Amino acid sequence: MDRTTWDGVHKLRDWLDEEATPAAAGDVKLLRVLKIGEEFGEVAEALHGVLGANPRKGNSHTWQDVEKELGDVIVTAMVALATITPDAENVLDARLLGLLERLNLD
Repeated sequence: MDRTTWDGVHKLRDWLDEEATPAAAGDVKLLRVLKIGEEFGEVAEALHGVLGANPRKGNSHTWQDVEKELGDVIVTAMVALATITPDAENVLDARLLGLLERLNLD
């Protein structure tokens, strides 16, 4: 199966749209943006676990756990962007180019 990253993001967004509860459907943009914060919290938890920063839990995670959680943050942000605008791909591309230009890395 040949699929781009954005094809997968749109498929996830469509699935979430179909599964949204009536109560959540009205606030779908807000909830999808807030989900990024939840996913970031999971990155922080995994990072604490890698570093053994919680004495009660010790070394409870691996760097692979951190990688997985960072991937979740990225995908969640892409789904949120695709929820807010039908032009998500171009918005992200333009933002990346703008950052590169600002740092003279274009």
